[in-house]
Amino acid sequence: MKLQFTVPILLVFLTFFTSLNGQNSNKTSDYQIIPKPAYQEILNGAFKVDKKTKITCDETLQQEAKYLSELLGAALGKTLKLEAKVNSGDIILKLDENIENNEGYELTVDNNQIVISGKTSTGVFYGIQTLKQLMPSDIVKATKIGSNFTIPAVVIKDEPRFVYRGMHLDVGRHFFPVSFIKQYIDLIAMHKMNTFHWHLTEDQGWRIEIKKYPKLTEIGAYRNGTIIGHHPGTTNDQKEYGGFYTQEEIKEVVTYAASKHVTVVPEIELPGHSAAAIAAYPELSCFPEEPTDLGKSPMSEKSKELQANGTAKVVYETWGVTGDVYCAGKENTFKFLEDVLTEVLPLFPSKYIHIGGDECPKDNWKRCPNCQNKIKDLGLHDEHELQSYFIQRIEKFVNAKGKQIIGWDEILEGGLAPNATVMSWRGTKGGIEAAKQHHDVIMTPGSHCYFDHYQSKDKANEPLAIGGFTTVEKVYSYNPEPEELTAEEKQYILGAQGNVWTEYMETTDYVEYMILPRMTALSEVVWSAQEQRDWEDFKLRLPNLIERYKAMNLNYAKHSLADENPE
Repeated sequence: MKLQFTVPILLVFLTFFTSLNGQNSNKTSDYQIIPKPAYQEILNGAFKVDKKTKITCDETLQQEAKYLSELLGAALGKTLKLEAKVNSGDIILKLDENIENNEGYELTVDNNQIVISGKTSTGVFYGIQTLKQLMPSDIVKATKIGSNFTIPAVVIKDEPRFVYRGMHLDVGRHFFPVSFIKQYIDLIAMHKMNTFHWHLTEDQGWRIEIKKYPKLTEIGAYRNGTIIGHHPGTTNDQKEYGGFYTQEEIKEVVTYAASKHVTVVPEIELPGHSAAAIAAYPELSCFPEEPTDLGKSPMSEKSKELQANGTAKVVYETWGVTGDVYCAGKENTFKFLEDVLTEVLPLFPSKYIHIGGDECPKDNWKRCPNCQNKIKDLGLHDEHELQSYFIQRIEKFVNAKGKQIIGWDEILEGGLAPNATVMSWRGTKGGIEAAKQHHDVIMTPGSHCYFDHYQSKDKANEPLAIGGFTTVEKVYSYNPEPEELTAEEKQYILGAQGNVWTEYMETTDYVEYMILPRMTALSEVVWSAQEQRDWEDFKLRLPNLIERYKAMNLNYAKHSLADENPE
C-alpha cells in the first residue's frame, strides 16, 4: 500500500480560515515529527490528558498499554487506568489487519479520543513514539508537569521505507555499562529504528562471558594500558581498562530491547580483530610464541614486563589493525569459535549474527605452514580464498543452528558465502556487488554513516575523533538505494545503519555527542520515502527533537545546524 504524501490543500485552507475566525486551532509548529510521517492531516482542536484519562487495548497490547500509561502517568503524577473493555477508554490501542505494513500504524487524535492502530504490536509502539512527539517535551523527564496537558488533533498514517533500521555500538575499544546500553536502545526506539548491532569482541577487549573459555574475560576483557592522543599515540596511560557483560546481563539487555521492539544483533569478530581472544588463548594465533607488536604505539610497562617474563601475547593497547589474527590452518581455531558461538547464539533471538570479516591482514597466513597446507589441501588459489573458506565454514555452522550471518563487505573477497548478508562500509561498491549477486545488503558507508567522524571543520574545538567530516546534512543527504542498481536489485537493500566506533569515545556523554543529531537524520533516511525528504523541512522540525534531547539531559552536538556544507 502506497500512502499519500501531502497534506490536502483544502485542509490547509480550512485550518487557516478557522484560525482567522478565532476558533480553537493548531499551528503547524505543533506537528514537527521526525521521522516524517507518510501522511499527516492537521485537524482543529486537541485532546486533553488528565488523571481521569483511561487506556484500553487489545489483549495482545498489554505491554504497549502499560508503557503508555507509565509515560503519561509520570507527567500527571498518577499512573493512568487500563480498562479491560475494548473501546471503552479515552485512548484506544488496537490491531488492524487492514494495515499492510507489519510496522505500519495509524494515529488519530481528536477532541474526544486517541486511537492508535497497528498491523502488529510494533506498529502500535511506533504510533506511541509519534504521540510522544506531539506531547510537551517535559513529559520525557518522567516528572510531574501538571494536572493535565493537551495533544493537538491530527490524523497520521505511516509506515517505514526499509525493514532494517539500525544503530551500531562498539564496546570493545571502550566499555559501557548496562544502564547506558538500555539508554542507547531507548534512543533507537524513539527514532523508530529497530536494530541494535552490538559489537562485542575486538583487539582491545572481549566483552561477553563464555563459560567454556573463562580466560576470554579473565584476561581478554582487560588491557594493561591505552594510548593517549590520536593513533599511534604520544604515550600510554598505564591504566588497566576493561569490563565485560555476564550472560545474565546479556539476557537482561535482550529482554529490555524486545520490550522496545528492538532486535539485538551480536557481533563476534573473525578471523581478524581477534587480539584479545589470542591474548587469552595464544594457541589460536599462527605464531603463539611471537610477542604482540603495537608498531609505533607506546606499550604499557606492565605489558612490557609480561613479555620480558615470557607472556608473549597481551590485549591490544592501541587502535588500528593488527596482523595477529585467528589461524585458519588449525582445526582448534574452528573448534574454539564453534564452542563460542554455541554459547552466544541462544542468548540472542535475532535470526542474524554478525561475524565481522573485515580488516584481516594475510601476512601471518602467508608465512604460516598450517595455513599454507590448508590452502594446498583445499585446492585454493590464495589467502583471500582461504578467508572465504573460513567465513563459509562458520556460516555452515551458524546456518545449522537456524541463524544467518552478516559480514562486512570484505567477505566478498575470494567468494561470498552462500547465504550471507553483506554490510557495506567501504563505500557502496560492496553493497552494489552483493545486491547484483542477489544477496541481502545493509548499507553503512563510512562517507555518510560513520558517527566517529568530526562534525565540524573547527576540529580544535571538537572532541578528538578518528578523522573524516560528516555533518548532519551529509547524513540526511544519503540515499541507501544506489542508482547503479535496477529496481529488482534494489529489493535486496534491507536498509542502513549508523556505526559508532569508540576508539576515542571514553564516556557515555562522548557517545551521545557523536550520535546526536546525526542519528536523528539517519532515522528519517531509513523511515521516510525518498521523494518525501527535504533538508530545509527537516531543519524546521529538528528543534522539536532537540527539546527532547534537553529534557532527557542528552549531550547532543549543538552546532548541528551550523552552515557547514558537506564536502
